[in-house]
Amino acid sequence: MSLSPTQRRYLRSLAHDLSPVILLGNKGATEAVAKELALALDHHELVKVKLSGGDREEREAQIGFLIDGTGAEAVQQIGHVVVLFRRNEQDPKLALPR
Repeated sequence: MSLSPTQRRYLRSLAHDLSPVILLGNKGATEAVAKELALALDHHELVKVKLSGGDREEREAQIGFLIDGTGAEAVQQIGHVVVLFRRNEQDPKLALPR
């Protein structure tokens, strides 16, 4: 599912007050982190992730790994924080604008 610009703007406004749910450590993005993120996305649908240190390419690789591992979509990235969204088909929690 691809998000429209209106939907992205709406999700960014919702994510503004959120605290990071997943914090990546020195090991970065691993399979265990991807599984935990998948559980968080099932429960919340919209999740902030604080990435571990490193340069821009390393952060982009971590985001790519997490997106591929969970099927989520990146809503926004600012510095070391990325906001991810994945619709829970069985029990949707957020009503997206069209």
